[in-house]
Amino acid sequence: MNEKQKMINLAVIAHVDAGKSTLVDAFLRQSDVFRAGEEVVECVMDSNDLERERGITIYSKNCSITHDGVKINIVDTPGHADFSSEVERIIKTVDTVILLVDSSEGPMPQTRFVLSKALELGLKPILLINKIDKKDARPNEVVDEVYELFLELNATDEQLDFPILYGIAREGIVQYDLDTPSNNIEPLFKTILKHTPCYPDKDEEALQVQISALAYDNFIGRLGIGRVYSGILKEGMSVAICDDEGHVRNKAISQLFVYQGLKRVAVKEAHSGDIVVIAGIADISIGETLCMPDQILPMPSIKIEEPTLSMNFIVNKSPFAGQSGKYVTSRNLKERLEKELEVNVGLKVEATDSADCFKVSGRGELHISILLENMRREGYEVAVSKPEVILHKDEKGHTVEPVEEVIALSPSTYSGTIIAKLNLRKGVMVDMDDDGSYCKITYHVPTRGLLGYRSEFINDTRGEGTLVCRLIGYEEYKGEIPQRTNGAMISTDTGSAMTYALWNLQERGTLFISPQTEVYEGMIIGVSARNVDMDVNPLKNKKLTAIRSSGNDEAMRLTPPKIMTLEEALEFINDDELVEITPDTIRLRKKGLTPQERRQYYREKMNAEELK
Repeated sequence: MNEKQKMINLAVIAHVDAGKSTLVDAFLRQSDVFRAGEEVVECVMDSNDLERERGITIYSKNCSITHDGVKINIVDTPGHADFSSEVERIIKTVDTVILLVDSSEGPMPQTRFVLSKALELGLKPILLINKIDKKDARPNEVVDEVYELFLELNATDEQLDFPILYGIAREGIVQYDLDTPSNNIEPLFKTILKHTPCYPDKDEEALQVQISALAYDNFIGRLGIGRVYSGILKEGMSVAICDDEGHVRNKAISQLFVYQGLKRVAVKEAHSGDIVVIAGIADISIGETLCMPDQILPMPSIKIEEPTLSMNFIVNKSPFAGQSGKYVTSRNLKERLEKELEVNVGLKVEATDSADCFKVSGRGELHISILLENMRREGYEVAVSKPEVILHKDEKGHTVEPVEEVIALSPSTYSGTIIAKLNLRKGVMVDMDDDGSYCKITYHVPTRGLLGYRSEFINDTRGEGTLVCRLIGYEEYKGEIPQRTNGAMISTDTGSAMTYALWNLQERGTLFISPQTEVYEGMIIGVSARNVDMDVNPLKNKKLTAIRSSGNDEAMRLTPPKIMTLEEALEFINDDELVEITPDTIRLRKKGLTPQERRQYYREKMNAEELK
């Protein structure tokens, strides 16, 4: 039998957009994973269209390379706080982490979160300061900031003695210091092998495999992904599966895979230390341990973060329902949400009193909007309600709500507006750092207060600011927070919008539609400049007369409409409104399409509030 291959598992952790996926690309390119002449896509680990477009990683992925005879399994983790449940589980399966920090931004809130998890597990990180070619790079100051962060997170002396490297991941360059140029990432490979001991050989010990992620294959069903902590796992083997409640069930593994490069390769057996993909167990779940039936040794279970936001997914019943979507029934919607639950463990789906409505809870607006975006691309139509924050009761019976740490980076000229807006939203300032041109403001704000704030922040800072949030815990309910102050412009008719009507309406607010857009009664076509809803007729055309007067017929110039993204639409709507999502359009509408239905809705709402 060949000598067992040495193995190291590592994760790349960082904040959004620090260059994680780009670094993994460089790993793969410089370790001959791609054949000569094979087309190489950028951000090859972001396999989902949405991940590529937005430049974010949503689900953690695995790949492996071999360097100097050592197999290195690499896990690319998400950086967004909404996907933090992914990050925590992944860090448990690795031997070291590469902490990637932007040379000008420095450590961000999400960096703190993922790093704290890695340090708690006793891992010794490798620091890589990325993007050192930026104009505003300040690598030495950033290294000091990272040291301070390690001290704040109670790192041990060993963990504080971390190697520091500098690089430009986009160009596939890593160097030992700022003065020693390099033309590849060899210094990083060498540092990993020198700094991280290979996983010890535990093949002779009792079997322990813990599932840390799930995947789904249309041919072989649900797949469990996890690490073989000890023992040898074989294809066809009968195993005992232990869950966190102490239940044990016996199942057989039908197929076994490991990663080679980017591919999943079927193997007969996998050894201790490796990351494996297991097929044949339809009900396998996160945190479960696979052991030998005669040696039950469950590992500590993995806690999955509770959802903080919920919204209703409703069968689309607008007058334009079914015009562009393939899947429009409640059965289609139910099946799609059940399929999502197979792999998306941070999500929760509950039935409601109506068969046409499902309550979907997730880790944040981005978490749920990514699901909606995927669904519309697959041909689904769905209407969704305003996101609501999930409140809890503490031991004393008080209502508590999720609170987030918010870090706003923007040019100093906008700091007054940011502070005023966050105070209105029941935020409490924790810190402010102003160097004259740029300002970094830290706030603690209830999650409720952040709904709808992101697009306001982008407008307030003219697109120059960055806003980063992370959940820090639950605090006592902060009281009422003002909702959107402007009313909506509601169409009173169904048909094609006319230039003349829109030209007259644009002085009364901001339009969301352009001429010839098909509208229906009850559809929201813009936001009013006043604080009340306005019923308007966008179909009204100019009356033609035989008399032409010079000067009255000059071209009607329309201001370009505001086109809402999915997130902006979800942030914009009030309790009595819905977002209608179809494969080709995102529309806003009132729950009650006619004035009578709207009056009925308000009456019922007031009666419900009186009963409270």
